[in-house]
Amino acid sequence: MQRHRVVVIGAGFGGLFAIKALRNAPVDITLINGTAYHLFQPLLYQVATGILSEGEIAPPIREVLKRQDNVDVKLGWAEHIDVENKIVSVSGPGIDYTVEYDTLIVAAGASQSYFGNDGYAEFAPGMKSIDDALELRARIFGAFEIADLQTDPEDIDRWLTFVVVGAGPTGTEMAGQIAELAHRNLPGQYKHIDPRRARIILVDAVGAVLNTFGDHLSTRALRQLHLLGVEVELNTKVVGVDATGIEVETERGHERIPAMTKMWAAGVAAPPLARQLAEATGAPADRSGRIHVEKDLTVPGHPEIFVVGDLINLNDEHGQQLPGVAQVAIQGGRYAAALIKSRLAGKPAGKPFKYFDKGSLATVSRFSAVASIGKLRLDGFVAWLIWVAVHLFYLVGFKNRLTAVLHWIVSFLGRGRSERVSTVQQAFARQAIKAYGDPFERAREQIEATEAGHPAK
Repeated sequence: MQRHRVVVIGAGFGGLFAIKALRNAPVDITLINGTAYHLFQPLLYQVATGILSEGEIAPPIREVLKRQDNVDVKLGWAEHIDVENKIVSVSGPGIDYTVEYDTLIVAAGASQSYFGNDGYAEFAPGMKSIDDALELRARIFGAFEIADLQTDPEDIDRWLTFVVVGAGPTGTEMAGQIAELAHRNLPGQYKHIDPRRARIILVDAVGAVLNTFGDHLSTRALRQLHLLGVEVELNTKVVGVDATGIEVETERGHERIPAMTKMWAAGVAAPPLARQLAEATGAPADRSGRIHVEKDLTVPGHPEIFVVGDLINLNDEHGQQLPGVAQVAIQGGRYAAALIKSRLAGKPAGKPFKYFDKGSLATVSRFSAVASIGKLRLDGFVAWLIWVAVHLFYLVGFKNRLTAVLHWIVSFLGRGRSERVSTVQQAFARQAIKAYGDPFERAREQIEATEAGHPAK
């Protein structure tokens, strides 16, 4: 007889932990994911700033699940869910295919939101994928290289200005690491510029850094950022981004910040698949596309469809919306797996999903972090040690943990960055072309001017 078929869309925290929890269940699992790796997203900023390599935070899915015989891993992007016939249509690399399911777990994650200004993405990449991190790595380190070639002080300043939009954990961690690069790791490596002249500007429309951590930790994080030399602009709304700068509205009025390197760490949005699923099932969704689910994480009217992780809109017992953090996804994936096993065993439905908040962590700089764990509020070195322990625990595989520790020793105890190489160096070449024009086009204009008897520009 055919075993119960479980299809999981997405190999993030929610999908991966659900699959692992179904290891010994009498089910056949099909995992659909757009990449061949599981991404440990909380450490993406360390790939972007040259601390870790992409392989250390993105282990291959097949290697992670190689001892789990009831899983079939398929590469592709889920495009459409036929809820009546229980079929998922997938766009694969060079081939489209379909997968049938008895139970579906949708854990597709979220994408970067530019709040309706998607054109900003060209000039201010987000931080949601390995490609994003490598693009930012090329832009950050490339900015120092191009600044070293400039002779105009204004051009130097523009290349040495870095703007991070969004003062949540990702934005705060990015700003702190760029400041450490400029003030601690790179000085003495350039003949014509002093990296310590770099301006790192953190911008957010809200009035606090790490505002979900509470006033005390927010104030401590702000103080540490100031000590690092980060300029923090709060209550500041971004109203324009282009190749050479960023436009903002502040309490002082409209301002322009000349900056060649910008990065976006504000806002998330559900992928198109979530909106398609909401329309197909009639489930309500919020403005970001997240689906309002039942207390057991199923789609209203469809107990065979679970939604976990960043795609859910669900309030806890206190009426607060569950945050889009890894622990919500992990616990949701495990809960869905447990409920599936209970159903197959003929047991009655268990308790509704209850999120256990294990706390929030964010680093500001080396040896300095903030931690909110229950009623406990910690900052500084002790919080940083907790941050290290937690992230090592959730990194998949012994090899990844070992190499991460070695790279942290090099970066935090020493002054090196072991991962400064990028395969997308053209990223900052594109920036230069946008700022100064295409050099080949300029050369062509000079030749034409000379042939026409005009002096070369």
